[in-house]
Amino acid sequence: MKPVKIGLLGLGTVGGGAATVLKRNAEEISRRAGRGIVVDYVAALELDRVEDLGLGGVRATRDAFEVVNDPDIDIVVELIGGYSPARELVMAAIENGKHVVTANKALIAVHGNELFEAAQKKGVIVAFEAAVAGGIPIIKAIREGLAGNTIQWVAGIINGTGNFILTEMRDKGRDFDDVLKEAQALGYAEADPTFDVEGIDAAHKLAITASIAFGIPLQFDKVYTEGITAITSEDVENAARLGYTI
Repeated sequence: MKPVKIGLLGLGTVGGGAATVLKRNAEEISRRAGRGIVVDYVAALELDRVEDLGLGGVRATRDAFEVVNDPDIDIVVELIGGYSPARELVMAAIENGKHVVTANKALIAVHGNELFEAAQKKGVIVAFEAAVAGGIPIIKAIREGLAGNTIQWVAGIINGTGNFILTEMRDKGRDFDDVLKEAQALGYAEADPTFDVEGIDAAHKLAITASIAFGIPLQFDKVYTEGITAITSEDVENAARLGYTI
């Protein structure tokens, strides 16, 4: 039986990690799938990453559309992130009859309805377990483990950067800007932390989780969102005096 050929888009932190796991665990993954699984084609801005990750022999390109349009690729794994060109690449993969796996919460939250509709028409799957709390994994748990339950509300701490900042402000009385710099130095926050500190990342995750939990279309535009950039150490102290936690 021919192996399943994977086209991987992006070799950054997440993409590189995925490539490493797929290579390291190839034998076990193939055994469980009952069919060989191989990374056949990768797209990356820096092609040196291909060799750095031990992917010598794998086809590589800087043009991600070459991967999604390649007739030999069965599954496209999108790990570029953001809205565009991720949306265009995933739509092209779907139109070409390829299954898609993505960890892109922004893409799913904003364009998921459109992507799922296109995938259904083409008879392919868009899988996105890693987009929200993949370590649990929460999407599988809600869809399968809680399939017989009526979920009435959803709550959670779903942004690690924001949680780290607020915890440091509460426990150590530190200022927001000071903790944010540490979070960036530790790799918790991106160089541009807007999605984390303005609540956008959490809103993406909440929109996806709510859609699955309540069986409704994705409604990211209706999620009330407020960031933490205006919160001061005095706010945290005052909340504590009143018996509350920010």
